[in-house]
Amino acid sequence: MQDFRQTYLSLCKEGGVKPQESVVAQIQESRAAHSSRLDLSGQCLSLDTCSVLARAFQNEITLTDVSLSDCMLSEEGAKVLLTGLCGNTTLKILDLKGNNLKSAGVELLGTLLACNKTLRRLVLEWNALGVWDEAFLSFCQGLASNSMLTQLDLRNNQINHHGASELALALKHNTTLEVLDLRWNNIGLLGGRILLEALQKNKRIVQLEVAGNNIPSDTLKALERTTGHNSDRKSTLRENHMKTQVLSKEIQKLKDKKSHQVLSLMETIDSQREEIRCSKRSTSIQIGQLQEALNEWKSAVNSITAKLQMTEEALTLSEQKNVNMVELLTQVKVEKEEQMERQSRERKKEQEDCVSREGKLFREIQNLSETNSQLRNKAEEMERWCKSQQHQIFELKQELTNSTAELNLRLAQAEDHLETEKRRSKQALRDMDCLRQKEVEHVNCNLEESERALQEHIFKLEGQRIQLKEELSKFKAGCVTERAQAKEQLERMRAQARLEEEVQLHCSQQKQTISEIKAKTNHQSIEVDGLRRRIGELQQELLGKDQEKVAEVSQVRLELQEQIGHLQAERTLQRGLKEKICALERENKVLRSNHREVLLDKESEMSSMLEKLRLKEADIRRMREDESNRASYLQSAFLTYVQGSPLGHCSNPKK
Repeated sequence: MQDFRQTYLSLCKEGGVKPQESVVAQIQESRAAHSSRLDLSGQCLSLDTCSVLARAFQNEITLTDVSLSDCMLSEEGAKVLLTGLCGNTTLKILDLKGNNLKSAGVELLGTLLACNKTLRRLVLEWNALGVWDEAFLSFCQGLASNSMLTQLDLRNNQINHHGASELALALKHNTTLEVLDLRWNNIGLLGGRILLEALQKNKRIVQLEVAGNNIPSDTLKALERTTGHNSDRKSTLRENHMKTQVLSKEIQKLKDKKSHQVLSLMETIDSQREEIRCSKRSTSIQIGQLQEALNEWKSAVNSITAKLQMTEEALTLSEQKNVNMVELLTQVKVEKEEQMERQSRERKKEQEDCVSREGKLFREIQNLSETNSQLRNKAEEMERWCKSQQHQIFELKQELTNSTAELNLRLAQAEDHLETEKRRSKQALRDMDCLRQKEVEHVNCNLEESERALQEHIFKLEGQRIQLKEELSKFKAGCVTERAQAKEQLERMRAQARLEEEVQLHCSQQKQTISEIKAKTNHQSIEVDGLRRRIGELQQELLGKDQEKVAEVSQVRLELQEQIGHLQAERTLQRGLKEKICALERENKVLRSNHREVLLDKESEMSSMLEKLRLKEADIRRMREDESNRASYLQSAFLTYVQGSPLGHCSNPKK
C-alpha cells in the first residue's frame, strides 16, 4: 500500500490535481493495517480524483479488494474509473453499491467483465441497472463471456422480466458464476420461468436469491430445487476430484514400487555375476591343485607299475563305477538341453507376441491420428461455413440499408410532389381551401401511418439481425468448446502414446536381460563341458582316486542344482512381467473403447449442428423472400396511392 500511496500522490502532482485528504487518510489506514483492501465507501469523489485513481489502479499490483460504495460517482467519473479497472490484473473484489450508474457506466461494466480475468466478486446493489435496456444487454453479454466471476450482487436494480431474459441468456453461456443475488427487483412470473429454464442448463449456480420479485411459490421452489441439485453436483465433483488425486498418488506409489523391483532385479543380477566370478576363481585354484597332484601321482605310478596285476580287479570295479558316472552325466546333459530348448521356445514365443503387440499398437496410433486429422478438417469446414454465414448477413444488412435509402428517397419525392401540388392548388383554387386542407391532412395521416409501418418493419429486421448475431455467437462458442475438447483428446492420446512407449522400453529392457541370461547360460554350459573334459582326463590318469572323483561329481551336481534354481527364479520373474504387460494391454483396450465412444458422440453432435445450420439457412432464405415481397407490395401500394389521390385529379385540368 506504500507504493499505491506514492503513485497516487505522484500522479496528482503530474496532473496538477489537489489530492483529497479523505482518500489519502483511507489509503494510510489500509497501509497501517497491512491489508490489500482499499475502502473508499461514502467518499464524494470528484472527476479529477477519479482519473488519478484510474491511472493508479492500472499500475497497482497489491490491491485485491476495492470498495467504492455510496461515492455518488458522476457519469464521467464512473467511466474513467471503470476504464482504469479494465487494465488491472490483481483485483478480485469490487463494491460499487449505491452509485446510480448511467447507461455508459453499465456498458463499461460489461466491457470490464469481458476483459478482466481476475475479478471474483462484484457488488452492484442500488444502481438501477434495469432502467437502461441496451446498456444492460451489453452488461449481460460481458457476463456471458466472463470466465472468472463467482459472486454477483444485483439487489434493488429495477430489473424486469426483459432484463431477466437477458440474464438468463448470459447464465446459459457463463460457466463460473456460483452465487447470484436478485432480491427486490421486478422480475415477476415470466422472469422467474425464464431463470428456471436457464438454471436447468447452467449447472454451476449453487445459490440464487430472488425474494421480493413477485415470483410465485411453485417457481421459487423449483429454483431452490435446481440450486440444490447444482450444490449436490458440485459436492460430488469435489469428491470425485479428491478420489482422482488419491488414485493418482496410489498409481505413483505403484510406479515407485515397480522401479524399486527393477532395481532389486538388477542388484540380484549383479550379485549373480559376482558369484559366477568367484566360482571361476575357485575352479581355477582347484585345477592348479589337481595339476600338482597329477605331477606327484605320476612319480607314484612309475613305482606302482609292478602292482598293476594285483589291482586289475579293482580297476574293473572302478570301470563299472565310471560307466555309471558317465550315464549320470549324460542324463544331466539331456535334462539340461531339454530345459534350454524349452526356454528358447518360450523366449521366441514371447518375442513374437511382443512384435505382434507393437504392430497392433502402431496401427491403432495411426488410426487415431487419422481420426484426429479428420476432426481438424471438419472444424476448418465449420469455420469456413461460419465465415460464409457472416458474409451473407453482411449482404442482408447492405440490402436493408439500400431498401431504407430507396424508401426515404421515394418519400422525399412524394413530399416534393405534394408541395408542388399544394402551390398550384393555392393559385388555381382559392375557393376550395377548406376541401384542400382536409385532403392534405388526410394525405399526411396516411404518410405518417406508412412511415410508422416502415419503422416497425425496420425494428423487426433489427431484432432478427440481433437474434442471428446471438445464434452465431452461440455457434462460435460451441465450435470453441469442440476445439478445446478435441485438443484435450489429442493430449490424452499423446499421453497414451507415451505410456505405450514406456511399455515398449520396458519390453526392450526385458529382452536385453533375457539375452544376457542366455549368454550367461551358454558360457556356463561351455564351462561345464570343459570341466567334464578335464574330469575324463583325470579319470584316465587317476583310476585309483574313485572316492575323490565321486566327491567332485557331487559338487558339480550341487552347482548345477543351484544354477537350475536361479533359472527357475528368473522364469517366475518373467511370468510376473508377462502378467503386468497383459494388465497394461487391458487398460489400453478400455481406453480405446472409451475414446471410440467419445468420437461417436462428437460425430452425432456435428450432424445435429449441421442440420440446425441447414434449417437456419432455409429460414434466412424465407426471410429474404418475405422482405422482397413486402418491398414490392409497398412500392405498388405507394404508387397506386399517389396515382389515385384526388390532388392528382385536380392538377390534370389546370395543365
